[in-house]
Amino acid sequence: MSLTLVAPHTEAPAAVLAPREQEALRHIAAGRTYVQTARSMGLSKHTVDAYLRRIRAKLNINTTAEMTRLAISMGL
Repeated sequence: MSLTLVAPHTEAPAAVLAPREQEALRHIAAGRTYVQTARSMGLSKHTVDAYLRRIRAKLNINTTAEMTRLAISMGL
C-alpha cells in the first residue's frame, strides 16, 4: 500500500481585500492582539475588529486559524 501526498488546495480568494484589511490580517496572523494591531496601525481596537469581521464575511471564514492560513496562502 502506498500513500500519495497531495498539495493543499490554494486558490486565490474570490473577494479582494482592501489594503488596510490586508494589513490587519497580517498583524493578526503574526500573533498580535487586536489592541497591538490597533496601536501599530494607529486605529481603535473597534476598527480593527470591524476590518476582521469584514474579512470573515467576505471570505466566509470563522476562526483566527483560518485567517492565519489565508494570510500565509496570500503571502502576507
